[in-house]
Amino acid sequence: MTYRQTEDEEAVTLAPRAGKVTASVIWLHGLGADGHDFLSLVPELRLRSSVRFVFPNAPVRPVSLNQGWPMRAWYDIQEISASAPQDAAGIAESAARIDEYLRRERADGVAAEHIVLAGFSQGGAMALHTGLRYSEGLGGILALSTYLPVHERLALEGSSANRRTPILMCHGRHDGVIALQLAERSRDMLLQLGYAVQWIEYPMQHELCAQEIQDISFWLQRILA
Repeated sequence: MTYRQTEDEEAVTLAPRAGKVTASVIWLHGLGADGHDFLSLVPELRLRSSVRFVFPNAPVRPVSLNQGWPMRAWYDIQEISASAPQDAAGIAESAARIDEYLRRERADGVAAEHIVLAGFSQGGAMALHTGLRYSEGLGGILALSTYLPVHERLALEGSSANRRTPILMCHGRHDGVIALQLAERSRDMLLQLGYAVQWIEYPMQHELCAQEIQDISFWLQRILA
């Protein structure tokens, strides 16, 4: 399967060279990366030829965790822990930006139930935050090596349209960036609220591994069948 790659300041897009787009995966990168980060993964997912991949770029902003250096980040981070202050304003700003990518896919004729919102690390946090508040039922939410931000607001702000949306959370047992316990706490919170979470953990650190990529491929193939 070959794609036509286009890019601008906002995003990198891989679109089918021919035929109608019937499904989309919007994939959000992690802190300090950009839309190119997961391009090479696409062929390994072995999805059908009508799926478009959109890899947005987060805005550049100072990040407190990294001594205030400006980098691509969906929101500011002071530290990664259950008790750390959270940048609610930055999260809301990026959620509005991601909503616009969802709107564009819908305007191009892709049904909401054929859109997967995916992300790694900070991008995964935004996928959970935005997807669970989206007004239409998505096909799925893929949250890799991540956690649920501003979790205390979800019960009030969550959209009923995505109450049963399939969620796949994957995490490394030896993750030294986002502790396994933080991710497990997010998983348990989602399950307690009634969300349909599938959880898989791997003997890895803050990364992706071969078995995980295979599991993601099977999950996406089923979701977008």
